[in-house]
Amino acid sequence: MQERSEEQIMSRLLELENDGQAERRAQLSGERFLSLLNDPDTGRSYILRHGTDETEGAEIPQGTEFYEYPSADLAQRAYEQLLEESRGAGELVEEDSTDDIGDFESSGAEVRDLFADSNEDELSTDPVISEEEEP
Repeated sequence: MQERSEEQIMSRLLELENDGQAERRAQLSGERFLSLLNDPDTGRSYILRHGTDETEGAEIPQGTEFYEYPSADLAQRAYEQLLEESRGAGELVEEDSTDDIGDFESSGAEVRDLFADSNEDELSTDPVISEEEEP
């Protein structure tokens, strides 16, 4: 298996987090987050520290960093230690945070494609009303 670059790993971790697959997630001051993640594809565990994404998924947030661990147990202990350090420094805002999860691509169901030529959802359009409105 080919080794992934740091940027590819960060992108994958943000994708997992946006899909709601973080084991733990804490909100830190300054709109930053600390997440504990296990990548099911590689079996590796990570701690991800990042800010909010203002580019709707186009770029990795500036200042994003991750720590890789060979086991989930080691990652869990390291996460607890980082959480305690953040709490001691007064940076911990919320220990179990779901704020800002999801980005433009994965934040929920879309009624239509971004570039659709119609604003109506064909599944919820009443054919009787639609026929009456047509000239």
